[in-house]
Parts: sequence; structure tokens; C-alpha cells
Amino acid sequence: MASAAGSPAPVRVRFCPSPTGNPHVGLVRTALFNWAFAKHHGGTLVFRIEDTDAARDSEESYTQLLDSMRWLGFDWDEGPEVGGPHAPYRQSQRMDIYRDVAAKLLDAGHAYRCYCSQEELDTRREAARAAGKPSGYDGHCRELTGAQVEEYRAQGREPIVRFRMPDEPVTFTDLVRGEITYLPENVPDYGIVRANGAPLYTLVNPVDDALMDITHVLRGEDLLSSTPRQIALYKALTELGIAQRTPAFGHLPYVMGEGNKKLSKRDPQASLNLYRERGFLPEGLLNYLSLLGWSLSADRDVFTVEEMVAAFDVADVQPNPARFDLKKCEAINADHIRMLDVKDFTERCRPWLQAPAAPWAPEAFDEAKWQAVAPHAQTRLKVLSEITDNVDFLFLPEPAFDEASWTKAMKEGSDALLRTAREKLDAADWTSAESLKEAVLAAGEAHGLKLGKAQAPVRVAVTGRTVGLPLFESLEVLGKETTLARIDAALAKLAA
Repeated sequence: MASAAGSPAPVRVRFCPSPTGNPHVGLVRTALFNWAFAKHHGGTLVFRIEDTDAARDSEESYTQLLDSMRWLGFDWDEGPEVGGPHAPYRQSQRMDIYRDVAAKLLDAGHAYRCYCSQEELDTRREAARAAGKPSGYDGHCRELTGAQVEEYRAQGREPIVRFRMPDEPVTFTDLVRGEITYLPENVPDYGIVRANGAPLYTLVNPVDDALMDITHVLRGEDLLSSTPRQIALYKALTELGIAQRTPAFGHLPYVMGEGNKKLSKRDPQASLNLYRERGFLPEGLLNYLSLLGWSLSADRDVFTVEEMVAAFDVADVQPNPARFDLKKCEAINADHIRMLDVKDFTERCRPWLQAPAAPWAPEAFDEAKWQAVAPHAQTRLKVLSEITDNVDFLFLPEPAFDEASWTKAMKEGSDALLRTAREKLDAADWTSAESLKEAVLAAGEAHGLKLGKAQAPVRVAVTGRTVGLPLFESLEVLGKETTLARIDAALAKLAA
């Protein structure tokens, strides 16, 4: 896309969500691709809020959107709290602009007033369907006479404003899908202003793109059918001197959920808040979401955000729907947890280690113990929220027994094994995890058991679970007195 001087226009993309409910991971994927595209080209990301639907929009959702963008690491160049040459960036504050543009479209003949009632529209649509014809608006009010207009007004009808679509095909080259053509009979005239004077999305979105000089529109596949309407409107806005260009469009593939259905806001796994609460890293979540339609290379799924930005090209986005796989998302997040510096990992776990999230009393938390086990915990987590189950045995007065684990580990003869293990551990060197391992190994050998079978009852007695951090390093951190006391308590429980 060339500027007036013939050189490529600087890339300007926009991310323009509506503040309705919790952010959706599909929305995040759209934001990611726009952000990466802008960064890759040294361009500008405009963050715009489409809040013209007073019945659905809320200030709480608006605040949540901004917070989510910050958490994900998306820094926008223009928009709320940043400002810019095209402020304001909330549509609810731009109503005078839309009214002015609508008036200019009417004056130039690019739009007209439509007095059709909903009942009349429905009747004509049904008749068109019955005749096997397209059921969109039939242009009834396109060329009304002055007398007809007066008659409608006398009846008290309040008109909407419709945009006049051209009578020839609309063709454009989609950055993801290639050349697409829409025939005029499939793209009828459409409403841009309600009867009460409120502008519709079909007007305000393209007008904002035009006034903010957006060069590329990367958005979801569900908006593809509205593109010919917008292209025709851009052409009219250009003729009026309001737009400088028609942006290039790229329509991103659907994100599919369970049963190969489009992931919707109602799906539990769609909410961004869910991933934040579970302790996904922004880096891990964004890495996975980037794979929903794009890839860095055929043999590499794990990479940094910086590597994605360096390689991202919207032409490499695949048009086919991408299925959201929670297990793969967790696996990639686990890789990113392991990639963290240990100090960074310990700090990122804080929200789950501190009240009110932690299951132990605040005064029971021991920083030295946490620092000692953190490197071991880092290699085992898929999400940060799993940290409490991994380290709670260090800070609770007694293990939080998982009864299924107890039943699984405490087989016949476990009491005898625990007594021998206690004896060996009592004599072991507690400054060495290897010495503790040798003690349990010796106890197992005394009962004809290998280490794996021998350590299971000890682990459950001390930590309450059959799986967790490396056992002998954990015992070393927990300490001799507490470990032996817990083995004694387990023996008492077995005896009971």
C-alpha cells in the first residue's frame, strides 16, 4: 500500500474490542496477531474501544480489557491512557464525528433514508425466499419521490439511514485467503444509522479506521461477510476526502472448541481470566495462541514472543480453523515455566503462596524453605497454581492427606516398612538428600522392596500425596524432627 509519495505507507493496525464481559482467548489471538504485525514492521498499534452498545458495555469490562492488555504485555502506541493524534479512542466519545459523516454521505447520495417498517421488511424477505431469490434488503426506499417521503412522515415513520451499495461486484485480495469476489445481489444496501439517530457498528468501525489512517485490518473470519460493505464505504469516504485509502484485509481463522464448534464466550475454556487464575504465564499462553493459525517453523512449537515478532508475517497465517487444545496449551506453558530464571519463577508464584490463596496460615510460610524447593518445583508445574499442592506439606501443621493416595500407598506391610524407614532415617545424615535416599533404600531392601515401592508409603506419610517434589530433597528441607513425627502419626493412623 503506497503513500502519496509512492513509498509504502507506515503500517497502522488496530485492535478494537467491545467492553462486554470477560476477554475471550479468540480476541486475545486477534490482538496478538495485530500487535506482532505492527511490531514486526515497526508500525503503530491503535487500541480502540468500541463501546457504543450502552445495554451491553460496562466500565468494569473496559477496565478489565486494559488490565488484560497490560498483563499480556501488549503495549499500544495510541489509545486509552496513552492518547494520540486521533483521540478520543472510545467510540462513545466520538458520536458527533459519526453524525457529521452520516450527513455527508446523505448529502452526496452515498446513503439514503429508509422508511420501511420491520413488518414490511419481513414480509418482503419471506416472499423473496419463497421465490428462490436473495432475501436481503430489496432497495425499496432507494429512489423515493418527495410525495412518498411526505406520506411516510405523515404516518409518523422514523427512518433509518442505509448505505447505497454499488451495482457491480466487489473484489478484494484477502491477506490470508487470496482474492474474494462478492456479487451485488449478495450484498444489499445496509443500515448505518438507527431510527433514533444512533450510529451502527457498520458505520463507526470503518469511519474510525478511515480517520485513524488504518492500513491493515486483521480480524476474525466471522467478519468476512461484512468486508464488501466496508470496502464500498471506504470508497465513498475517499471520494468525500474523509479516507486516504482502503485498508488491506486479513481474516483470521476460527478458533474451534470441543466438538469442532467455534469457541464461544460461553465455553469455560474461552475466558482469559480462567488462564490468569490458573497461573498461565502470558508468554506461554501467547506462544500457544500464536499456533492457532500460524507457526514459527514446522518442527518448533515453543518460542519466545520476541522470536514470534521477528518472524511474523500475516501471509503465513493459514485460513483453516484452528482447534484449541487445552493439554497442548498447558504443555507449552510448562515449557515456559522451565525457561524462567529461578528468581523470576519464585516471584511469579507469590500470588499463590500468600493469603488468601494459600491454604496455610500466613505466619507458617517459611521463605528459606520455599527458596530451597523452588528449583525442584519449577520443573514439575504446568501452571503456577499447582504450586500450593506441591509445597503445602512444608507449611501445614500436618499433611493434607489425599485419601485415594493413602489407600494406594498403604498396602499390607506398610506399617513394618515405615517403622524400618523411621529407624534408618533417624540414623541418617540430614544434611544430605543422598543419605536420606540410602536410608529409605536400605529400609526397602530389608523388606524385599525396590526404592520405588519403598518410598511410596514414606512420601504419603510425610507429604500426603503419591506424587510431588523429589522426595529426599523435600525431606531434607522439611527437617528430621517434622519428618519423623509425621511417620509416627502415619503409623498411629495405620494402627487405628
